[in-house]
Amino acid sequence: MAILSDYEEENQKKPMLSETSVRKPFQDSLEPSEPLGFLKRVFEFLARESDLFKIDSLEKDVNAVVRLVKEKVDAEERKRKEIKVEENVKSEKKVKGVPPEAAKEAAVKEEEEEKGSETKEEEKRGPRAPNRCNGLDMDNYSWGQSLQEVNVTVPVPPGTKSKFIACEIKKKHLKVGLKGQPPVIDGELFQPVKVDDCFWSLEDQKSISILLTKHNQMEWWKYLVKGEPDIDTQKAEPENSKLSDLDPEMRSTVEKMMFDQQQKSMGLPTSDEMQKQEILKKFMAEHPEMDFSGAKIC
Repeated sequence: MAILSDYEEENQKKPMLSETSVRKPFQDSLEPSEPLGFLKRVFEFLARESDLFKIDSLEKDVNAVVRLVKEKVDAEERKRKEIKVEENVKSEKKVKGVPPEAAKEAAVKEEEEEKGSETKEEEKRGPRAPNRCNGLDMDNYSWGQSLQEVNVTVPVPPGTKSKFIACEIKKKHLKVGLKGQPPVIDGELFQPVKVDDCFWSLEDQKSISILLTKHNQMEWWKYLVKGEPDIDTQKAEPENSKLSDLDPEMRSTVEKMMFDQQQKSMGLPTSDEMQKQEILKKFMAEHPEMDFSGAKIC
């Protein structure tokens, strides 16, 4: 990711080990079937032999390094696929009677079909479970929501100044990133927002925090911007501590919606359906002479 390039250069300049830390060498080997166990032993070694775990921003810095490595791996994978396409084109050229242009088109088509099958597999998995903030953690940013607002967090290289940030919030579009670099987010929002009630800020010169006020404050967002995976909104949970802050009418509506979501997840009737059943039972009791065997609740 482009916005982490400065972080990588700066991180290379930081001495991670103290002068007295190299007392005994790290003696272990990577077992391919247990990479996380190897990482655990590495961190245990660093905890003993260095001041790494005294750094306040350790978790964020480690996450940034992981994202950086993942992007390099993804870039290498894309390059490998491109080389494969070129090799296929060259091999097809040797086939008698097949023009080079046709061979290249066939190779490109095959590549697109592979990508299409991967996308279909992703779609078959269905909506993802939301994170603890009722949103989703993406590769280079994360977002969460309440019924009233959406909060977006975009990590940036440590030491970033506000003047280097480009953030544009429109009614149904969000664009954010660093000036002179490709935007981290640039897409159509799930639903309109109240632009006058939206704002962004730079947190500790390490991340961009964006608050979006929903126009429709009675519905969960399935995604932040178009093209993202959907989340399972039935698993979204309002913060109980904030229900008391709502006015009585709004609180009643939210509690009803929470109850209905829970009933649906268990295959049980919603509050409206239960009310209709009660009305029908009362009517049946008042008119025993009538036949209700074919009655249905709509």
